Amino acid sequence: MVDREAAAKAVSDLLVALGHDPTSEHLTRTPLRVAQAFEELLTPHEVDPTTFPNEEGYDELVVVRDIPFHSLCEHHLLPFVGRAHVAYLPKDRIVGLSKLARVVEHVSRSLQVQERMTQQIAAWLEEQLSPRGVGVVLEAEHMCMRLRGVKAPGTMTVTSALRGGVRDDARTRGEFLDLVRSRP
Repeated sequence: MVDREAAAKAVSDLLVALGHDPTSEHLTRTPLRVAQAFEELLTPHEVDPTTFPNEEGYDELVVVRDIPFHSLCEHHLLPFVGRAHVAYLPKDRIVGLSKLARVVEHVSRSLQVQERMTQQIAAWLEEQLSPRGVGVVLEAEHMCMRLRGVKAPGTMTVTSALRGGVRDDARTRGEFLDLVRSRP
């Protein structure tokens, strides 16, 4: 639960510490707007893991790629923005495809590092589906690298979590990575 009043006070204090007057006409509502923005960015929506029996016995990869996401770097409170590519090898259950995008959104709504986020998405799929394998690749640009420090705009960070048959079977791993790399 976010304490919006305390968050707004903290933003006001930060503005003062940075040499700005939060009571000026231009900044008077800024602390509340910033508090509301962070509340929105850091409040995950619940994911109802709608799954269905795999009655047809589908046993090939299910891949949803180019799922847009944004999250906040826990080290600088600056955004990182990118695309997720999520796959699984069904066993007894299949999942509603929108749930793959929803789990990406759910996990991203936290102070994050990309590496952990990648692992959390893979773990969710394993827990909810008990599939034969899982593949997750995240590609993101981090504003903490683009705007400060090294100032390297356009630099993409790529992380992966490959589990079960997607990791252990070279053919399946290759197919997943080829599907992620291919663009229409």
